[in-house]
Amino acid sequence: MRDFYGTALPGGLMLGTAQYPSPAILADAFRRSGASVATVSLRRESGQDRAGQDFWRLISDLGVRVLPNTAGCHTVKEAVTTAHMAREVFDTPWIKLEVIGDADTLQPDVFGLVEAARILTADGFQVFPYTTEDLVVADRLLDAGCEVLMPWGAPIGSGLGLNNIFGLRALRAHFPDVPLVIDAGLGLPSQAAHAMELGFDAVLLNTAVAAAGDPAAMAEAFALAIRAGQLAAHADPMEPRDMAAPSTPLLGKAFLG
Repeated sequence: MRDFYGTALPGGLMLGTAQYPSPAILADAFRRSGASVATVSLRRESGQDRAGQDFWRLISDLGVRVLPNTAGCHTVKEAVTTAHMAREVFDTPWIKLEVIGDADTLQPDVFGLVEAARILTADGFQVFPYTTEDLVVADRLLDAGCEVLMPWGAPIGSGLGLNNIFGLRALRAHFPDVPLVIDAGLGLPSQAAHAMELGFDAVLLNTAVAAAGDPAAMAEAFALAIRAGQLAAHADPMEPRDMAAPSTPLLGKAFLG
């Protein structure tokens, strides 16, 4: 189990809190999944009716670590400002940093991401950057003060899984001591298991669970898949080979004349 800024997170599953059919289903999904982190987006409160307080009370009752995010931010200034507001509201130095560069794919603006990460780290934040699998960008983010990297598997909400296995495998090999979280694009538990088999430390999900016909059951399925992938990774799996190899030895086999 790897530490995230000094905090050990059991289970390897982080869950988003958007798009669930009801608060009760959201709470049930967290209970059945055993997720240790809830990602939340900052929403402005109404001074008159304090809108959002019921949601915040629900999240607090889950008993998990809160990871605010800067979802929807397209500039460095917007992301930094949102992060500061989130720290005041949620009382945590953790921030999932998103600086979106493309409206269709929601691909990160990696140039703005590195700049924002440097600013926020200097301001005392513990930054979880939503990034690509690019090795050079990863190196720049670590130089900027990030201690965790969150590469996408595929575009947010697409359910396409792990689009660039080579790139993700290279990222894991290049940064063996850095906590790595697959963030975005997973649609099936099997894809999460694959991520863990590749040696990643956690996955972050939202749409795959919240949009399922039975979100709580899907959340539990992801938790089981992640555990299976972790066990497989630690079990020293066999290497693939091109030719068949019999699993039953020929020694002692009876030959009929």
